[in-house]
Amino acid sequence: MVEEYYRAVLERALASAPTVLQRQGRWDVAVERMRDTLRAVEASGSHAVRLKAACRLAETLLQALPGDKYKPPGTGAVGRTTGTAMGSAWRPRNYAALNQFIPRNEYEETILVLLIAESIAVRNAVLSQSPEFKDIRISAYRDAEMVYDLLTVATVRWDQIALLQESLERSLKFSFEEIHLWKQYGLSLMGIGHFEHALAVLKEVIRLEPNEVSNYLLAAKVCYENLNLSEEGTNFSIQAREKALTSPTGLLGRCHLYIGIGYHLQTEACQLRREKDQFRCQALDNFRTAVELDPSDHLARHYLALQLALTGKVFEARQQSHMSLDLRPEHSPALHLMALLLTAERRHASALAVVEDALTDYPDCLNLMYVKAYLELHEKGAEKALVTARQMLELWKNLYEGQIVSDMPECDRKSDTRSVFQLYTSEMSDKDSSSLHFHDTAASRVERALSEVASSLSGLGPRPGPRRAWQLQLEIWLLLAEMYAAADRLQDVAACISEAEQIYPASHHVMHMKGLLHMHKQEWPDAKLCFQNAVGINPLHVKSLQELGLVYHYLGLQGLAETTLREAAKIEPKNHVTWYNLGKVLEALGEYEKASSAMATALMEEKNSPILPFSSVPLCFD
Repeated sequence: MVEEYYRAVLERALASAPTVLQRQGRWDVAVERMRDTLRAVEASGSHAVRLKAACRLAETLLQALPGDKYKPPGTGAVGRTTGTAMGSAWRPRNYAALNQFIPRNEYEETILVLLIAESIAVRNAVLSQSPEFKDIRISAYRDAEMVYDLLTVATVRWDQIALLQESLERSLKFSFEEIHLWKQYGLSLMGIGHFEHALAVLKEVIRLEPNEVSNYLLAAKVCYENLNLSEEGTNFSIQAREKALTSPTGLLGRCHLYIGIGYHLQTEACQLRREKDQFRCQALDNFRTAVELDPSDHLARHYLALQLALTGKVFEARQQSHMSLDLRPEHSPALHLMALLLTAERRHASALAVVEDALTDYPDCLNLMYVKAYLELHEKGAEKALVTARQMLELWKNLYEGQIVSDMPECDRKSDTRSVFQLYTSEMSDKDSSSLHFHDTAASRVERALSEVASSLSGLGPRPGPRRAWQLQLEIWLLLAEMYAAADRLQDVAACISEAEQIYPASHHVMHMKGLLHMHKQEWPDAKLCFQNAVGINPLHVKSLQELGLVYHYLGLQGLAETTLREAAKIEPKNHVTWYNLGKVLEALGEYEKASSAMATALMEEKNSPILPFSSVPLCFD
């Protein structure tokens, strides 16, 4: 009993000393006192003291000592001693060894201290679920939870999510049905891009906390944004709405918004006209309900505007888009949509001004630069658009070369130079996670598999780095090719296509661009083969169907041309290019009345047609 008493007194004294120093404003001395506690050779029963000291030191480094006030170990107000205690028998022995690691800045010291605290917490954890160990188990878990919360703050601040994920994975062995650490683990998996594993963890979180609406919405977001599981995401959103109705949390409007997003994505992926119309109506109804429930939600108004635009109601869509921008003027996807709506009203100069203003706030947004290139092509000519396209290629290099180099084997690296943008490449990845175009999920999987086969046959291995980065580069090369084609620089077009082929040899977009090059050269049989290959990979690619029908027309195959263009019209009935090409084919067939009707439809649809499809507006959740 006496020993326990003195141990408690000693622990309280060691914990109180830094607090007293901090109250006196002597932060550097307090930090050095906590360092001394951690440097002391570990003794029996000192685990709790060391754990609390480590957490307290980490808190101080995170909150109270900015970089200019921080002093590395060994340079503080109190000198550092090693080896045998000097001068007093009360001084503890310190750890002493050759090649000891000494942190050079607050980042290294905070992470090091928290990893030490984690090792102590894991060692003290109680794995047994027996009732007699309940109090001890809960106490040990609370200590560990405190460590992991601090570690989360530190690793997220300095972009070390992978380290956090490894630590949280170790915590699961003593976190049986503990919702907090399971949710943190799921979020960390999302942070490092392991989305399938993250969804499995979120399902476990939902099982542990079935009445929490935000868990369902988080799972739906992963399904929509990262896994192309629009139907499963919609189901999660519907479950969230049911929970929000039974236990109001203020998230009912957001639930309807997520349901609408799910139906919107299912509309884009659906092939049957009847189901497509049904999904579109359901999406529109849910977006309207979301706006009614939360009129100040800019995201609900943005998606309502997008859905109205997709249904051809451009004027009403522009009104909702204005309201969305009034609520959040700096919202990049809303500015993107507004620019497209202005082009649908034939106000291209105003649209270009909107995009240029938006790029002053988001100079590294590739989606906005893509729209800008097309607007410059329309307003200022191909040479001006080429300047923007080349800037996009340079920006891609600055943003993504760090990710690609870091994923290459050491022997394949030509140098250790890194882009200055590498520090926030993950932020940019999130921002541009959606491609510059809307892609059919099945087609993307097919062309990825075919590209891997083609690469293996050519002896080239898979490209290092995230696939998203290479997909963006592919889009930029194809944009450059299109701009060069508009300037009649066919040799440069071929060079850009060659670069794109090296990334994804079997991409239907690459096949389509090769077909356009052959059309410029009036090589109709080669163009026909390219467009047939593109349609074979993605039967829903309307641009390839349009050009294939036109090639059939030039080759004198009017029956095939009409069949192909009517198939394109079934997929996108509001595409004016399809109706115009169909009118030309029907005129060649001598069906002048039908040709006139098709041409009139083309003129009517062109009035509300944007410079790029409204579906090119990226998904957003904030």
